[in-house]
Amino acid sequence: MAGHDSVTHTASLVPRSHLPTVLRIEERHSLAVRWMHWINFPLLIIMIWSGLMIYWADSVDLNVLEHRVYRVGIGDFTLFRFFPDWFYRIFRLNNHFTRGLSFHALVMWPFIVNGVAYVLYLAISGEWRRIVPSASDFAQLARTVLDDLLNRETSATGKTYNGAQRIAYTLLLIVGAASVISGIAIWKPTSLPLATAIMGGYRAARLIHFWTTIAFCAFICIHLVQGIRAGWGRLQSIVTGFETVAEPGSSKSRKSESAYGD
Repeated sequence: MAGHDSVTHTASLVPRSHLPTVLRIEERHSLAVRWMHWINFPLLIIMIWSGLMIYWADSVDLNVLEHRVYRVGIGDFTLFRFFPDWFYRIFRLNNHFTRGLSFHALVMWPFIVNGVAYVLYLAISGEWRRIVPSASDFAQLARTVLDDLLNRETSATGKTYNGAQRIAYTLLLIVGAASVISGIAIWKPTSLPLATAIMGGYRAARLIHFWTTIAFCAFICIHLVQGIRAGWGRLQSIVTGFETVAEPGSSKSRKSESAYGD
């Protein structure tokens, strides 16, 4: 008995960093989420690429076309116009207006179908609970972002997202819906006047459609950076669906090792 107490006491004094590592496999993404994620990624890229070709047509002649929508400014003062001529030349987006329209009109349908399927899946499967933020998520948003920037450990492991991620993913669904409705309002302003009215008019629809595109671009950049920062284990989970989580073992593991060692 005295020997057993000695082993227990010794195990309790072992630093946590010296405890054996335990690997655990956790399911993180369902098959449906993974399929819709990888289907949506190329579709969104093509939509943005073809959309930029369409935006180019608004920039070819400052003296003819209206340029008060795709810009940053107040009144008649323009601080920055989207996009400079060099931007279109570098990415070969100039003089491809009709090609942009063709690709945009073609890819919009699978993009919409995939988005609707994702929303229906979230609603039917109950996975909406994973991404819809709570009131506490908004209250702790600043702290969550700071912890993430400083690489502090959080409780967002396995199938749980942290508050900032839930807010971002929910906002992305809203941005996607606004992008689709505003796009329809621009495409068919007279045939589908309800969509145009919902967006607040044709000009407002153009403005909303453009800035939702900018929001998509910002999200993709942040998403890629965060995925790289999270490491290969978290990154490959969106392909395999599983993540390997390493955790320090309990004192029982060390105690067993000590007992066998004696």
